[in-house]
Amino acid sequence: MRTKGILVLLLAFATTVQAQNLSMSGRYELDRYLSEAVNESHIPGLVALVTNGDRVIYHSAFGLMDTAGSKAMTRDAIFLIASMTKPVTSLAVMMLVEEGRVGLDDAIENYIPELANREVFTEFDLETGDYRSKPAERSITVRQLLTHTSGLGYTFDSPELAKALGINPQATATTLPLLHEPGEKWTYGESTRVLGRLVEAVTGQELFAFMQDRILGPLQMHDTDFDIPAEKNARTVTVHRTDGTNLVEQPNPAGMISSPHNGDGGLASTADDYSHFIRLFLNDGVTDSGQRLISAETVDNIDRNHMGNLTVRQMPTTSRLISEPFPLGAGVDTFGLGFQITEQQLPDSRSPGSMAWAGIFNTEFWIDREKNIGAVLMMQYLPFYDAKAVEVLQGFEHRIYQNLE
Repeated sequence: MRTKGILVLLLAFATTVQAQNLSMSGRYELDRYLSEAVNESHIPGLVALVTNGDRVIYHSAFGLMDTAGSKAMTRDAIFLIASMTKPVTSLAVMMLVEEGRVGLDDAIENYIPELANREVFTEFDLETGDYRSKPAERSITVRQLLTHTSGLGYTFDSPELAKALGINPQATATTLPLLHEPGEKWTYGESTRVLGRLVEAVTGQELFAFMQDRILGPLQMHDTDFDIPAEKNARTVTVHRTDGTNLVEQPNPAGMISSPHNGDGGLASTADDYSHFIRLFLNDGVTDSGQRLISAETVDNIDRNHMGNLTVRQMPTTSRLISEPFPLGAGVDTFGLGFQITEQQLPDSRSPGSMAWAGIFNTEFWIDREKNIGAVLMMQYLPFYDAKAVEVLQGFEHRIYQNLE
């Protein structure tokens, strides 16, 4: 009986190990699929990467990183990752929570006093922009900011904010009433920008300095920054924007390429750099070099539903030049502390409990801790959630899970 038990354990361990690799035929299939996807579509180029907890097991580049210059995409290409900044900021906040310097259910005005006494829209005239509001029934908490249930939105996914502020993803709505009561529903917005300010208020450091000291440096994410230095300009992918019919390339400026240092967006990175961040979660808070950044208990806490009975809802679009309605999993998935959490098992797809998010220029990642697999797919064009970008993301995912061994 004891021998049989050992055999069962060995078989279970072998199954886990097998799920950490892609077959050789699977790698060829990914190459074929992604190459055809770029060659036969309007996608200018992309970089795709798959990692397990130990190492990168697939990493390829396709198409062009600069179409005007006919410059081939490279695996070390630097992308504007936009809202893939949010999970990094959320990790910074959770480090402060773990240290007892911030409480998840603390009111945000404890740290940022000007966010006290919030109002909530009760009426809004989309023709004139006139509105009525009332005092919010409760304060916004740190947990609600981490789960996007604070009532803060963005101009590109809120008709009210678009009317009030214009369609500008960088515009701040923190001086306007909330779209709904804190904790009432999931609304994607600038909550994580506020969390970036929280990190600065608690630590006395500029956000990037804290990220560099506590996250990016230890993870050896040397190509991740808000400001791309001039010497890396040639590795930076150009952004394409739609004019409603065609994609138009936006040339990169000469010299340093800078973005606002916000908690909800602005970082640039490579697929390989971001794989270090993914492996941190696959390894329960430990870096590739063996340094523990957060506890396994904190990773588990991040990777669970913190919205109660709420689910992620489909966000509308106020401009199809910027975004289509999003995200996948709307109506089913939940949100953890900075990450969307998968709540259903679809064929040939990530496991329930997987963590994910994306950036507005169609950069996407997910972390499947159950299968010990993470992946990142980076493109660089608008609109966000373009049908072809979503199709390629899903095709990429399906071919990974079809070929695990």
